[in-house]
Amino acid sequence: MEQTKGSPNKTARILEDVKISTKMKISALWAAAMFCYIYGDIMSFFIPGGYIAQSMAGKIGFFTVSQGTMLVISILDTIPCVMVFVTLILKPKASRRANIIIGIYQTAINSLVFLSTSWAYFIYFGIVESVLTILIVWYAWKWPSIEVSPTDKI
Repeated sequence: MEQTKGSPNKTARILEDVKISTKMKISALWAAAMFCYIYGDIMSFFIPGGYIAQSMAGKIGFFTVSQGTMLVISILDTIPCVMVFVTLILKPKASRRANIIIGIYQTAINSLVFLSTSWAYFIYFGIVESVLTILIVWYAWKWPSIEVSPTDKI
């Protein structure tokens, strides 16, 4: 500890820093990505010709509005929501694998979406979402491991 000038017995105070587990980091990244998806979709309601106008005309982007289309979109939107929880409950090996696979998948979807628009806010959200899902893949890929001997109980 540093001593302050003129008082040899006084010590400096530092802020506590708690180690955060890989599971918690990845889960928080999924939550952050999910919020970006939500905000981007909500903002799309307000642009001219946005989701509301398109859906009233029977289209959302390239797709015709139908129960099947809306179900597929709902399933895709549910993935990050579920991954917040699944990341925490799966065993590390399964969680690592799931986060790498689904993180790569979500990054690809994000890239397709933001590369297919000219709206700056949607491009911005797409880039942020892609960075977050790339970080998910990176943290999962670099998941720390420990050495165990054959006699250790796991």
